Order: sequence, then C-alpha cells, then structure tokens
Amino acid sequence: MKPLGNYVLDSFALLAYLADERGAGLVREVLEHGQRHAGSVRLSVINLGECVYIIEREQGLAAAHKAIAAIEQLSVEVASADRVRTFAAAHIKAHYKVSFADAFAIVLAQESAATVVTGDPEFKEVEKLIPILWLPC
Repeated sequence: MKPLGNYVLDSFALLAYLADERGAGLVREVLEHGQRHAGSVRLSVINLGECVYIIEREQGLAAAHKAIAAIEQLSVEVASADRVRTFAAAHIKAHYKVSFADAFAIVLAQESAATVVTGDPEFKEVEKLIPILWLPC
C-alpha cells in the first residue's frame, strides 16, 4: 500500500502500532507518509486519552507513560476537543452506533478530508460518511 492524502488514526490503529500487533506495518506506512510531509496524520486528543487509559488499565501507569512518550515522537498532530468538535461528535454519536471516542475520529476525518485508519468493526456503521483504511484484524 502506498499511502496518499490525509489520515486520522483511531485508538485501534494507534494501539496496534504501539503493541506491534497485526496491522502495525500499515500504520507505520501511514506514519512514514506523514513524516515525509506527503499528507497529514492526525489524532483526536479523545482517542489519545482512550489509548492511554487502555494501556494503563492493562499494563500499568509506567507503560502508559512510556506510550505517551512514544506517541509524542510520532509525526502526528493531536487535535483538541473544542466545543465545535464535541458537538459534532455528539451529533454523530446520536445517529450511529459508534463509541463517543470513535465519533471524534469521524469528525476529525470529515473536517480534514481524511481517511480513518482502523480495524474497529464499529466503523462499518459509518463507511458512507468517511473513507476508511481497514487494518487486518
């Protein structure tokens, strides 16, 4: 796969990359694409928080801190959750069976004309709203 355009990582993609799970190679390609300034790679702060709490819950606080340090080294723009994005995510959540964190990734993709990178099956619900780069599960 040769990444083109802009991308939004969801929690599933970021966790797969950090744990070097299936799909990590594809996420790595997307990150390298962003590093070459060939397109943007963005992440909602809500999805970042979701990754951090999952890692802390499963592996402890030290692992969460290590993950934060690793993420900060990536060529990823972390987008805030301002009022406009929060209300747009609430609107998505009200109409689709996705998590609230996923709704932030969807909104960020819509405003960035970006493709969401994920393996989360919840995103099948919104394939008509945004392009999706599916990671192998």
